[in-house]
Amino acid sequence: MTENAQQQTPANAPELPTQYAPAEVEGKLYERWVERGYFAADAKSEKPPYTIVIPPPNVTGSLHLGHAFQHTLMDALTRRKRMQGYEALWLPGMDHAGIATQNKVEQQLAEEGKSRHDLGREAFVERVWQWKEEYGGRILGQMRRLGDGVDWDRERFTMDEGLSKAVQTIFKKLYDDELIYRAERIINWCPRCLTAISDIEVEYQEDDGELVSIKYGEGDETLVVATTRAETMLGDTAVAVHPDDERYRHLIGKRIKLPLTDRSIPVVADAHVDPEFGTGAVKVTPAHDPNDFAIGRRHGLESITVMDERAIITVHGPFEGLDRYEARSAIVGALRSQGRIVAEKRPYVHSVGHCSRCRTTIEPRQSLQWWVKVGPLAQAAGDAVRDGRVKIHPEDMSKRYFDWVDNLNDWNISRQLWWGHRIPIWYGPNGETVCVGPDEQPPGTEAEGWRQDTDVLDTWFSSGLWPFSTLGWPEQTPDLKKFYPTDVLLTGHDIIFFWVARMMMFGLYAMDGEVPFKTIALTGLVRDERGKKMSKSFGNVVDPLDWMDAYGSDAVRFTLARGANPGTDVPIGEDWVQASRNFANKIWNATRFALMNGATVEGPLPDASEMSATDRWILSRLNKTVAEVDAFYEDFQFAKLSDALYHFAWDEVFDWYVELSKTTFMAGGAAADVSKRVLGEVLDVTLRLLHPVVPFVTETLWTTLTGGESVVIADWPKAVLVPGADAPGGFRDAGAEREIEMLQQVITEVRRFRADQGLQPGQRVPARLTLDGTAFAPHEAAIRQLLRLQPEGDAFAATATLPVAGAQVALDLSGTIDVAAERKRLAKDLAAAEKEKAQANAKLGNEAFLAKAPDHVVDKIRGRLAKADEDIARIQTQLEGLPEA
Repeated sequence: MTENAQQQTPANAPELPTQYAPAEVEGKLYERWVERGYFAADAKSEKPPYTIVIPPPNVTGSLHLGHAFQHTLMDALTRRKRMQGYEALWLPGMDHAGIATQNKVEQQLAEEGKSRHDLGREAFVERVWQWKEEYGGRILGQMRRLGDGVDWDRERFTMDEGLSKAVQTIFKKLYDDELIYRAERIINWCPRCLTAISDIEVEYQEDDGELVSIKYGEGDETLVVATTRAETMLGDTAVAVHPDDERYRHLIGKRIKLPLTDRSIPVVADAHVDPEFGTGAVKVTPAHDPNDFAIGRRHGLESITVMDERAIITVHGPFEGLDRYEARSAIVGALRSQGRIVAEKRPYVHSVGHCSRCRTTIEPRQSLQWWVKVGPLAQAAGDAVRDGRVKIHPEDMSKRYFDWVDNLNDWNISRQLWWGHRIPIWYGPNGETVCVGPDEQPPGTEAEGWRQDTDVLDTWFSSGLWPFSTLGWPEQTPDLKKFYPTDVLLTGHDIIFFWVARMMMFGLYAMDGEVPFKTIALTGLVRDERGKKMSKSFGNVVDPLDWMDAYGSDAVRFTLARGANPGTDVPIGEDWVQASRNFANKIWNATRFALMNGATVEGPLPDASEMSATDRWILSRLNKTVAEVDAFYEDFQFAKLSDALYHFAWDEVFDWYVELSKTTFMAGGAAADVSKRVLGEVLDVTLRLLHPVVPFVTETLWTTLTGGESVVIADWPKAVLVPGADAPGGFRDAGAEREIEMLQQVITEVRRFRADQGLQPGQRVPARLTLDGTAFAPHEAAIRQLLRLQPEGDAFAATATLPVAGAQVALDLSGTIDVAAERKRLAKDLAAAEKEKAQANAKLGNEAFLAKAPDHVVDKIRGRLAKADEDIARIQTQLEGLPEA
């Protein structure tokens, strides 16, 4: 290829290096894009808006494969819309990540032998800001490595001045509307971080524990309860049974002795109890279990807290001062000595919640906290999807969304931290409670007996405002007017219940019923190549930056996009990234070859009458690909659009069109000029189609090919129109497609036959071509070139004849073919084809099957039958063409 290319190189051909080196071009290209303002959105523009706000990564975080995956898809959506003529805004930013960030700084202080209490609140918060400026936001630089086309001028942070004002504004509005209140409830408590945490910050895993069965009461009035947390029995205030459970009906309403204490507790009847589970009797500890808390409320039970904030036992002398695990062992030992342990099971594997930040086991704990009354907010969030104002994609995820918002409990929004948005509530000397808005002054000073609530708000409270607070709300800014509501929220299905639902509730509430986004596009999670969850404990976590260093950002992006089927998890392995790197190299090498052979975008496309069937075929296939890619983008089918582009570019453009055109290029003349222009057009459109997913290599190649300023701001491709053959929706030529498809069949079959015979790819073989009519006549030179078939000589003797697609290829394989082996191979293939035919006929002859099977299944079987018939005829003809062994 290189030798011929060099012979044909035009004097003014653009030059590309012989190899693509991502590390040498990616960083420079990205900075050029930013400097030229390609990603900056203009609120004054007359173009239609298209908006995506980035799910804000934690300020403490770094780019992991999950980020790289979702960012690749968001970037592809935004780049395409920008090319389509939209004023596209992809808004970046970070979340202050209350617990994670506070932990980072507390770890630093611990290394200095200090705690946050040594500094005091104000000095500690200042220290966190210093940490954020020095160490935070590493992920932003990594986003640049990936190629994120975000508007850096609009970068936001959930603790910056504007977003803080938004938080205070909506808190005040919710409070005044009696949708925020303070109450004691059960919350997730981390004894290490010393704060309540949200459900999404609890990670469940299977732990080895113990299940002990304990006898409560005395004599005939006894019950057996089972528990994995024996230490909480010190706070039991009842035993509950199902009201219809005949075993315990005589005990309902009576009081029984609680072991190890001097208290007696009632037996209550509650429909929540499952009589089929365990003994059908459950201990009730309202202060330390959410289900027990609900039972306690229904029956007016006392709540007794038996552990402090560090999970240290605070009641009942012998166990006071022990941590929860020490107390568990001591209590079980004491019960055993009294003969009250009926059964013990160790290990007992069960699901246990852990703090996602420090891995400490979560302790359910009754606590005085601030809450959002979510009933009316959740109703609005559900209605917005039900009435079609917001679409969930894929649609089958809607059920999970409704299951969540239709059964949403009130939301605990207070956290016992110092880093975050401090709750704007002030308490007065006479029991006053005042909510202070962003433009209001506190009602009094500390000297006058006023104090502000010490808690801060849940991180999800501020990130729930993200789609509109980042655009300037509560001010009515030009950005808010232009870019709200946003178009697409693309995020993982794992946080649909938390972040997505909160944004829906707050957006509809704050923006007078206007939705925060029109479409929720849900992705799966990235897993390893075996489909296993990535975890440090499994040793299968991958740093995407390592892969970017080794193979380039485009390779990582293309691999992730090619695995992105809506709502389903994405397996990924290094072999696949290597394959994507090979694809980038293929694009580079093929474009370089095309440029060296005169491919051009100069001037109009030639008239269809001047084009060869090969030219018309590739343009027809190009238009089919443009239509497919557009349809897949609108349906968020990133895997399918990536696959369509891969096969069109590699298989049809590079492996077929370029190869079929080589003889034309070598011959020169008018036909070569036409093909050079067609090849330039095909490359131009293909590179633009590929750009949103693989931006770096396509930028270099497209600007070299076209001389254009940047593919980032180029027009998104539309169907190609060919002079002399215009058609609605762009040029298509079914005849040319059929002709080249038959040509491909001929070449593929002969190549397969050559390989089966052990012929070397470059080995030339004498052949006689018998072409049917005019269909293949123009392609004889290409057929001979691609198949390494030399003209027949005087001594030509056909030893094998391959009839395929209306042509016959007779080969003289004297001295090179093992006739017996070939007959044996063909006989095996014939037997397989006949078996396939028999199976298809059996199914199609089964009336019961035909009555039940869907039409598409029946059609598929009919297709298999037709293919089997074709294979049988082909193989029989090949056998007849072979000489006797």
